[in-house]
Amino acid sequence: MTTMLEVTDVSAAACCAPLVREPLTAGEAEQLATSMKALADPTRLRLLSIVAASENAEACVCDLIEPVGLSQPTVSHHLKVLMTAGFLERSKRGTWAYYKLVPGALDRISQLLVAS
Repeated sequence: MTTMLEVTDVSAAACCAPLVREPLTAGEAEQLATSMKALADPTRLRLLSIVAASENAEACVCDLIEPVGLSQPTVSHHLKVLMTAGFLERSKRGTWAYYKLVPGALDRISQLLVAS
């Protein structure tokens, strides 16, 4: 035996929530994806954490090699990815490179994802 269900009229407004803020533009989505790809690596997250935990949120590349257990070229590659994504700044002092967190870089990502 087939049971017939009553069909009720549901307007589009009842099923679709209105936007309460502007969604990401295509450019913002592309930039956010690049940033998140940079953060989606455990080594890069550790490097950011070490730099953030260092005095003045700055660390010499020589201090970043041993904690992550990778070679200097590999660590430099990861740092370059983080710089390209806008999380770190680099300055050279003598033969050493120092990396510093870009103020507000991590905050910008969280602000794009949370409603204001």
